[in-house]
Amino acid sequence: MPVKIRLQRHGKKGKPFYWIVAADSRSKRDGKYLEKLGTYNPNVNPAEINLDVDGAVQWLQNGAQPTDTARAILSYKGAMLKKHLAGGVSKGALTEEQAEEKFNAWLEEKSKAVENKRTKLADAKAKAKAEALEAEKAVNEARTAVVEVAEEVAEATTEAAEEVAEAVEDAVEATTEKVEEVASAAEEVAEEAVEATTEVVEEVAEAVEEAAEEATEEASKEEE
Repeated sequence: MPVKIRLQRHGKKGKPFYWIVAADSRSKRDGKYLEKLGTYNPNVNPAEINLDVDGAVQWLQNGAQPTDTARAILSYKGAMLKKHLAGGVSKGALTEEQAEEKFNAWLEEKSKAVENKRTKLADAKAKAKAEALEAEKAVNEARTAVVEVAEEVAEATTEAAEEVAEAVEDAVEATTEKVEEVASAAEEVAEEAVEATTEVVEEVAEAVEEAAEEATEEASKEEE
């Protein structure tokens, strides 16, 4: 029976989660499997992989063929290397102790590389967070500056309006005073005109009266 080591999809839509399984190559992708060898979660960075390395090596030694993706995962977790070292032991090229030592050294290097990646990702995340905070701070400062400018403009506009209103009030007051002065002067002129007219009338009346008296006297003399 030909066996494949492949991924079997699980998880939600948009967030896939895979089982690593050994299955009959003729079965459906997500159908029955012979053995579950591990899990693969690509939704985190770095991807999280749990693998039964010894179980995977046993299936490889029994002729199981991994798919391309499964091969990359097996290689990443050291299953392919362990199979290769086991082949060297069976051929007498190295002892089991040497193979174990090589594999453990590889695991240590791999662990360091993964840890370095995690550290870099954490640093990048912290840096991105700090930059986001700085950007937010800059936006808040800009908003504050805009509000301050708006308040200053509003205050200046209010002061200008008050100054205009005061100037208008002064102008109205000055105009009122001028009108009152003109009215007073007109009243004085009218009074003077009336007074002068009255004097003229009185003088004319007096002259007429004197003329009448003189005429009366002359008439009396003529009668005598």
